[in-house]
Amino acid sequence: MKSASVPHSRTSFWLALLVAFHILVIIASNYLVQLPIELFGFHSTWGAFSFPFIFLATDLTVRLIGKTPARRVILRAMVPALVVSYVVSVLFHEGGFKGFEALGTFNLFVFRIAFASFAAYVLGQLLDVHVFDRMRRDYVQWWIAPAASAVLGQALDTVAFFGIAFWRSSNPFMAAHWGEIAAVDYVIKLTVSLLLFVPMYGVALNAIIRVMRRREALPAAA
Repeated sequence: MKSASVPHSRTSFWLALLVAFHILVIIASNYLVQLPIELFGFHSTWGAFSFPFIFLATDLTVRLIGKTPARRVILRAMVPALVVSYVVSVLFHEGGFKGFEALGTFNLFVFRIAFASFAAYVLGQLLDVHVFDRMRRDYVQWWIAPAASAVLGQALDTVAFFGIAFWRSSNPFMAAHWGEIAAVDYVIKLTVSLLLFVPMYGVALNAIIRVMRRREALPAAA
């Protein structure tokens, strides 16, 4: 795959955009993880379909901007995501709007979800960055790095999130089924990542490279 990197003058813009995107996906996933679904007789949540977007964004960040800026995105996103996730999850607890008065009472169940997301996000993304950066340097094939980082990063993220959020939870259903849900969640996220997001990574990277090369060629043409 062709090599390219974001010009230094545009790095701040892309960092801000990626931070906002990470926060948005975390908020959406923390809300969707409260909504259980059943697939082929196994329990899971809708959050399994949204969170892989973060790994796609992180891998593109490492590829185009570098390992250090990718870590900077994670550090900038984690605290705002924790706070906003808690607020949104309290207001829309279990899928229904509870009214702003719900913020007046501390919700331990929702806070555990928000904190678990915070811890899992940091651990999973830092591992993702490290694995992706190492794999892309050691292997020529473009798909090995995003695939390896998805397998390892999402495994750590899933175990950390469900263990912190739902082990001995006040929610009887989640307390009883969190291990099963975590396993199914990981399988879903990994399947979505390998079948959809890894190819999307390749398509997105090639598209970005083409746009960047076109822009670089404009001054010369003029």
